[in-house]
Amino acid sequence: MKQLTDEELMHDVAGGNLDAMTFIFERYHLRIYNFLYQMLRDKDVAEDITQNVFYKAIRYRSSYKGGQFVSWIFKIARNLLSSHYQEKQRSFNNIKVDDLSEEIEINKRDSTEDIAHLHSVLKTLKEEDRELIIMNRLQGMKYDAIAVITNSTEGAVKVKVHRIIKKLRTVYFETT
Repeated sequence: MKQLTDEELMHDVAGGNLDAMTFIFERYHLRIYNFLYQMLRDKDVAEDITQNVFYKAIRYRSSYKGGQFVSWIFKIARNLLSSHYQEKQRSFNNIKVDDLSEEIEINKRDSTEDIAHLHSVLKTLKEEDRELIIMNRLQGMKYDAIAVITNSTEGAVKVKVHRIIKKLRTVYFETT
């Protein structure tokens, strides 16, 4: 079963063979976790959402209609991430500014200066732009898969990624 493609495994899962999900989980849980962690910078939340991705994949297995499996599973991750941001936005009004500055100080101590600077520059990007960079540069996803996930074209994704990287370079070196 390990030699089956992701798509074949998911067809088995959709057909009721939930044991095939074990192989899918082994192949994708780290990639999804890393994507979520890069977007959130919170290990616990990234772990929770990663678990929910696979729960949703099993729960909605009949909605998989073929195509690139990687796009389908990352769409689930992206939707859950969006839900998390919406939930966080609603509760943001209850957070005190002092608590935020404490959290920022802890994060700065935990990382080296270069990494902290890079993450601060990444945070200046719009969420959609940061997501594209993380998927392409940090996750190694191909433009065609990202295009499917974002409901765009491969060419548009290439152009956006190129422009975002150019912008990142400028901002990164201006603020060092």
